[in-house]
Amino acid sequence: MESSYFSSISILSLYLPFLCLTLFAGKSSGAVAPALYLFGGSSLDAGNNNFLQTRAKANFYPYGIDFPGGSTGRYTNGATSGDFVARFLGLPYPPAYLSLSERQRQTIITGINYASSAAGILPESGTALGDILSLDEQINYFESTVRNDLPKIFRTPGVLSYYLSRSVFVIAIGTNDYLNNYLQPHFYNRSKTNPPQQFANLLLDTLGQQLTTIYNLGGRKFVVYGIGALGCLPVILANVNPKPTTPCAENVNNLINIFNNGLASKLQQLTSSLKGSTFVSADAYTESYAQFQDPVKYGFSEGRTPCCAVGALGTCLPGQEPCTDRNNHLYYDGVHPVQLVNYQFARNCFSGSTVCTPINIRQLAFKL
Repeated sequence: MESSYFSSISILSLYLPFLCLTLFAGKSSGAVAPALYLFGGSSLDAGNNNFLQTRAKANFYPYGIDFPGGSTGRYTNGATSGDFVARFLGLPYPPAYLSLSERQRQTIITGINYASSAAGILPESGTALGDILSLDEQINYFESTVRNDLPKIFRTPGVLSYYLSRSVFVIAIGTNDYLNNYLQPHFYNRSKTNPPQQFANLLLDTLGQQLTTIYNLGGRKFVVYGIGALGCLPVILANVNPKPTTPCAENVNNLINIFNNGLASKLQQLTSSLKGSTFVSADAYTESYAQFQDPVKYGFSEGRTPCCAVGALGTCLPGQEPCTDRNNHLYYDGVHPVQLVNYQFARNCFSGSTVCTPINIRQLAFKL
């Protein structure tokens, strides 16, 4: 009896901080994590670039045509994969950091979105388009959240530490280090100074340091996206010269898969070296490549033509009417998928067994 009593007390003490967090946040018991923090580029951007002097913006029609808030800065017709991950976790969509007032930053407890369109792992990536938040800058803002804002909510370091350790961190970065850096030699010198393997190693080593910084700030549960099949993007196929004889530009896919192949090993290394951490690898390449090769097999009748009329950057032209059959298209613009693709990817990563490994996001959220 005594042993059972103390066992019950031990279990209660383990879950009491999270129960307190749940009650404090006013969330329903359906939430399986206290917060979701998002970092990355345009695939996750929820409007941070609206507040920056940059050409990398999506705060205009026809973006957001199927989103309740309209054209918020999301690069799709509706929600991003990050939005859907939040929904599956039982959380509200994390708001864009730059959209929040100082007071709001000191009261929000369910997570924040720091992602910035055109941002990369390297500070220079995307800067030809104007002012963006590189991953380093996004992490600096998160540090401000941890050091200055969250202590206004969590009055003891122990409760704050527990909250951060139970939160989920999603990072989708690296695409722009190729699209808006390495593959644009007229703006950037990286392809002239770094052979492909050396460049991938630079990205992976830098990313490893950045993820370690988030860990040192309290993060423990990470989901890191690989890079999708860039060689199949409509914007790449429209501009590559010479035109490929295969459906996709395989030289581009081969280039970014050097990074993808090293990412899983890097995440395994981080899990081993950073005590108490778990790094989930999200394969953004395999399914996006397969969908492009045979869209009908995956329920899409149009896999190569963007849903909206696009300009030179591959983004939608402002004010133009998009296609009406948006769920039949893979791509909304020349770079970004439609909402349905985002939903499928997030759903598979959250509860499936192939997209996210070694565990899915649901398992990660419940992991002690």
